[in-house]
Amino acid sequence: MKKCVIVPDSFKGTMSSVEVCDVISEKVRNLFPHCQICGIPIADGGEGTVDCFVRAIGGEKRNVRVQGPFGEEIESFYGVVKGDTAVVEMAAAAGLPLACGKRDPGKASTYGVGQLIAHAVRSGCRGVILGLGGSCTNDGGAGMAAALGTRFFRKDGSCFVPSGDSLEDVVSIDNSGAEKMLSGVEIQGMCDIENPMFGEKGAAYIFGPQKGADTEEIQVLDRNLRAFSEVIKRELGMDVSRIPGSGAAGAMGAGVCAFLGGSLVSGIELLLEVVNFDQMLQSCDLVITGEGKLDQQSFDGKVIAGVVRHARKFHVPVVAVAGYVEPDVRRALDAFGVSGALSVYDKRMNLEQILPTCKTDLGRRVEDLAYLQV
Repeated sequence: MKKCVIVPDSFKGTMSSVEVCDVISEKVRNLFPHCQICGIPIADGGEGTVDCFVRAIGGEKRNVRVQGPFGEEIESFYGVVKGDTAVVEMAAAAGLPLACGKRDPGKASTYGVGQLIAHAVRSGCRGVILGLGGSCTNDGGAGMAAALGTRFFRKDGSCFVPSGDSLEDVVSIDNSGAEKMLSGVEIQGMCDIENPMFGEKGAAYIFGPQKGADTEEIQVLDRNLRAFSEVIKRELGMDVSRIPGSGAAGAMGAGVCAFLGGSLVSGIELLLEVVNFDQMLQSCDLVITGEGKLDQQSFDGKVIAGVVRHARKFHVPVVAVAGYVEPDVRRALDAFGVSGALSVYDKRMNLEQILPTCKTDLGRRVEDLAYLQV
């Protein structure tokens, strides 16, 4: 083998995509000493997005103090690549781990995400790639917009920063401040889901439970998003509610479109484009991809689906390495365009059993590539 491209997602709960990429790269290098290895760790817009971009194409990571999800000051960061493009992962200022046991999506805010974007723009960035994933919020991106200059008003004329619980109090919006700040800046939201802003498949119903919302609160959050959507339509002339992905990250997808003048794009497609993946595939002998669990959803707009789609154009075989491969998927690998799949663990193993030796176990499994006919 002369050239191998390694494009893994994270093994959630055990290894980041950078760690997975490093383990696989080392083993392939040992197996094929003369092989040219191209490693591209992938993130879906949540935690690790900045590290993946900086690692894949070079750049720098900037530390900034911003407001956390409940108003506390926290140390956060964003990345700068290609000189003037900021990579912001909303999880760095409004992610679920930052809730610190206080899971309350009705009160959590994305204000700190807006502060990260503002810092990047004031520092000269003319493009922003915003990772939408891993949020603890449900504010429709209102907090983010407020930090960028958008003003929200109650019925009594007072200006305030809405949260998920108070979106229904918004009666008018002045977006001129954000429009001025972001003039000439291209905003792209990385989003690999198609959930709408509200409804049974919307932000509150689908993602609210994992953020700590009970049945009653989910209904309140959904109702508030509906009301907020109507105000956006009336005040800004945009119906963002049914845009595919508008429900991402507590409906921040809707906020990106409504207040930032941005667009929602496939995260995997954007990253593969930025790193010139198609060029890497030229004269390539093998692509190795993977994720924590390989199942039907893996081929439905996710990392592996994007990798396979591009590899097919160049007739490059793809092998997947996963923590666990579902049996029904294994039987259909050929139809998906995957030449083979390696499962690292037995499904019956729990996280406590896996964590201590996860890197070693992954490395040993990759050694089986020497015997896999592709």
